Amino acid sequence: MTSVAERTAPPTVQLSVLLWLSAIGAGAIEALIHLLFPEPPTFGRLGARFAIYAVLAVLVLALRTGRNPVRWTVAVLLGGFGTLSLVIEPVSWLLAGGSPGLFLVTADAPALVAAALRAAHVVAVWSALVLMFRPAANAFFARR
Repeated sequence: MTSVAERTAPPTVQLSVLLWLSAIGAGAIEALIHLLFPEPPTFGRLGARFAIYAVLAVLVLALRTGRNPVRWTVAVLLGGFGTLSLVIEPVSWLLAGGSPGLFLVTADAPALVAAALRAAHVVAVWSALVLMFRPAANAFFARR
């Protein structure tokens, strides 16, 4: 029989879960902000995006079970592919000659809010990813 302490995720894993959920929330809010853009996403695209967010949230919540395959799935899907999906557009824009300074002085409020949410999203993903592999988290996932 395992004690409650052995079944409870350590603070690093709990904070990682919170940050992953925050990242998903930032993505969801950013998607809604895009409705205010000149070329908003269709409701079909939004529906698909929110369905993906729901599946990812369930996967992130499963981290609390301590199953190592779940951790690696989250790391690859959200930490890997998710990060790429977040940075490919701004990096492409920069490589095409985009100017961050010019963007900041010419962007409207929805674009600025979307950019801030994207930045917060990236920080939450990277922070959650690091926390998920800290020593206490490694020990938690190794016990399962």
